[in-house]
Amino acid sequence: MKTKGKYDFIILGAGIIGLAVARELKQREPDATILVLEKESCPGKHASGRNSGILHSGIYYPTESLKAKVCAAGSEAMAAYCQEHGLPLQRVGKVVVPTCVENDAQVDLLLRRGKANGARVSLLDEAELKEIEPAAHTATGRALHSPDTAIIDPLAILKHLVSMLEQQGVGFAFSTACTAVDGEKQKLFCDAACFEYGHLYNTTGQYADRIAKQFGVGEQYTLIPFKGRYYSLSPDSGIKINGLIYPVPDLNVPFLGVHSVRNIAGESYFGPSAMPAFGRENYHALKGINATDASEISYRIMQQYWHNQQGFRQLLHEEAGRLMKSRFVAAAKVLVPKLDAWMLKPSQKVGIRPQLLNTQTHKLVMDFMVLRKENTTHVMNAISPAFTSAFAFAPLVVDAVE
Repeated sequence: MKTKGKYDFIILGAGIIGLAVARELKQREPDATILVLEKESCPGKHASGRNSGILHSGIYYPTESLKAKVCAAGSEAMAAYCQEHGLPLQRVGKVVVPTCVENDAQVDLLLRRGKANGARVSLLDEAELKEIEPAAHTATGRALHSPDTAIIDPLAILKHLVSMLEQQGVGFAFSTACTAVDGEKQKLFCDAACFEYGHLYNTTGQYADRIAKQFGVGEQYTLIPFKGRYYSLSPDSGIKINGLIYPVPDLNVPFLGVHSVRNIAGESYFGPSAMPAFGRENYHALKGINATDASEISYRIMQQYWHNQQGFRQLLHEEAGRLMKSRFVAAAKVLVPKLDAWMLKPSQKVGIRPQLLNTQTHKLVMDFMVLRKENTTHVMNAISPAFTSAFAFAPLVVDAVE
């Protein structure tokens, strides 16, 4: 690692968005000097590497949103990248089923949104659903089918991107955390090292709000970590899931509910939960918790519970209940009635979703958000479908579209 240097562009964070931004910058300005700083020893330690590995098709998002504009195009671009470089890709498809009569109308809404957003999506009756996913259940005799939804290996993609960018002359400094900034002099300090930049991109995921505030950006926003836990489906269950089975989600909140997940190795899971965590890296038990973070997060959760925007209180009650395996199994069993508790085994698969909160309106931010001030750009809410969308989202980040 260089102890000093001046670069045209410095990118903080080597997750998928940071790497996609570096790739976009190199394509636009081949001679530019670019440095990516990452506090961990390798990419993929957090959200990008713990991603569920699903390339979404763009069904859920309001047509005017950034997510709607970049999801389908990003999925196509990421799939093409995998095919070009021989990286794992399987188009397993996804069905979305209503779990109660009350959310049947959402099926029609999601069908319209999906088509408007460029996704290939169709309506299924119960017989057609059984042909595609015999184990799945619909409460209303209808379901949606997204045949292009695919699964990938996130860590393989991250590793390949780093290697490719290094070959193109992009510099990487791993195990290098930003400890201080001087916005006026365009300097970053990382322990004993000092770097100067022409333009800075903040793509630090669960720390993006803290970095932004050092530059006087996004003062009204803070990130709340939500922990996603999974159970693995036992190979002895006798239940075969061909692709992915999702419930029709509550569109008031940015979570999709407990659903089935398959990885490239053919293993099936159910999850994730969406329970607030007490640390931004609180993946297991008490690890990753400190008193300051826990106190701040607890305060924000209680505040949200009191204001109850976007049905937050109901969400918290449901997720708290699913800490008990019986409640978690019940949520999965609505999708796949033949499931029994013994078929779902504890899993080490866990992730944290850093969800942006507007502390003035007390609302969770539903869309991607990009803020710019002078010669800095800050990606504030790089949540799902950020991995899917990365290659289509990066040009907007470089153009600093809010």
